[in-house]
Amino acid sequence: MLEKRKIVLVGAGFVGMSFAYSLLNQGGINELVLIDEQKDKAEGEAMDLSHGISCAPSRINIKSGDYQECKDASIVVITAGLAQKPGQTRIDLAKTNAEIMKEITKKVVSAGFKGIFIIATNPVDIMTYVVAKVSGFPKNKIIGSGTVLDTARLRYILGEYLSVNSKNVHAYIMGEHGDSSFVPWTHCYIGCKKIVEVLEDRHQDLTVLDDIYRDVQQSAYEIINKKKATYYGIGLALTNIVKAIIGDENQILPVSTQLDGEYNHKGLYIGVPAVINSNGVREILKLRLTQKEQEQFDFSWNTLDNVIKETIDPLL
Repeated sequence: MLEKRKIVLVGAGFVGMSFAYSLLNQGGINELVLIDEQKDKAEGEAMDLSHGISCAPSRINIKSGDYQECKDASIVVITAGLAQKPGQTRIDLAKTNAEIMKEITKKVVSAGFKGIFIIATNPVDIMTYVVAKVSGFPKNKIIGSGTVLDTARLRYILGEYLSVNSKNVHAYIMGEHGDSSFVPWTHCYIGCKKIVEVLEDRHQDLTVLDDIYRDVQQSAYEIINKKKATYYGIGLALTNIVKAIIGDENQILPVSTQLDGEYNHKGLYIGVPAVINSNGVREILKLRLTQKEQEQFDFSWNTLDNVIKETIDPLL
C-alpha cells in the first residue's frame, strides 16, 4: 500500500469531476489537487467538493493548484482534452488531443513527478502512447483506462440479460477502447460456468452474444446522442484503477498498457487484462485466444497502429 496517497487530477470537466466526486465518496486518499486551464473552475470545484467532506467516509484535503503539485503526487490522472461529439468517433479526436496531451505531460514531468500516470482522455489508447513517448516513464507507470469502462458495460448488460448480479459476470472487452474492440467469449464466465454453456442450457441461440456486444459497443454513442457526453461510468472506472494502485490490490483490470510480445504484438498501448498494484502494471495476463479472437485483436491493433503512424508519430 502506498504511504503517500496524493492524487493530482488534470482536467476539471465532466469526466474529471465525476472521478473526483466518486473518489470523495469512496475515500482512501489523503489529498486531491485539481488542475485546469480555467483556474476559477478548478477552484470552484475544489470548494464545492470540500463542503461535502463531513459527509464523506474519510477526510480528504481537496484544493486547486498548478503543475508544481505533481512533484510529490503518487498518481496523476489526466482527463483534459476535447470531448467526443455526436457523430464523431474517438479516433477523430486523435490529433487535437495529442497536442494537448503532449503539453500536459511535459509540464507534469518538468515538475519532478515520479509516480504513476493514469490517462482517460480519448482516444485513450493513443493518448496513453503519447504520454509514454513524451514522458519516457517505464511502461508499468503508464496506464490508460483502456477497456475498463467497456468491460463494466458488458458485465452490466450481461447481468441484466441473464438476471444475475453483474459482479458474478467474469468477462472482458479487449483491444481498442473504440469501434474495433472485441469480446473473447471463450473466456467469459457466469460464476464459474462458461457463458456458452449457460446459453446452451437455456436453449438460447449463441448469436445473442453478437447483439449484446453491439449494445455495449454502441452504448457510448447512444449516451452522447441523448445527453451530449458520458462521464459517470468512466469516473467510477478511474476510481477503481486508482484504488487498485493505492491499496496495492493486485486487481485484474483490462487497462491500456504497452505490449512486449504478448498477443504477438509489441510497442503500442491497448486494452488487455493486467494485474494492477502499487507499482502500476505488475504483469499482463495472456489469454489463449481462438484464431478468430486473435484476428479480432490484430485488427484492433492495426487500427491503432495506422492512426499512430499517420497522425501521432509526426507530432512527437
